[in-house]
Amino acid sequence: MHIKLDRNVPKVEGANIKIIAGRWHAEVVESMIAKCVSELSKFGCPNVDVHILPGSYELPLAAKKLFKSDPKIEAIIAFGVIVKGDTDHYEMIRDEVRDGFSKVMFECDRPIIMEVLAVQNAKHAKERALDNDKNKGIEAAHAALEIIDWRRKN
Repeated sequence: MHIKLDRNVPKVEGANIKIIAGRWHAEVVESMIAKCVSELSKFGCPNVDVHILPGSYELPLAAKKLFKSDPKIEAIIAFGVIVKGDTDHYEMIRDEVRDGFSKVMFECDRPIIMEVLAVQNAKHAKERALDNDKNKGIEAAHAALEIIDWRRKN
């Protein structure tokens, strides 16, 4: 059996997708959101609500609140930036965000596409949010569309 892993992004008309994002490193986050929204629109999702939160730490709570308040949400895409500093704060936030998203996703039985960039420095974050096809917003949009398409079929 030969399995092909090439990405074939499906058109998912009217998918109910929400975006949540942390305010820290706004330039990077705004760039990822813009690319994501543009890409979602190309594939049938022109109306995506964006919710801005204080930072990445609050994102799992926001995801849970959104899922609980609207059972028709098919996926949440989360953007944020956590930059390593001189203290252990980076590790604490990174781990809590990852664990929080896992709990919410499995409790609510709906996908969260996590593009919270945990990076060594701001330059690394900016490289993942450039105005090109490597922007993580594009990747997040494609992942959301693929998982929604898969869930609708299965």
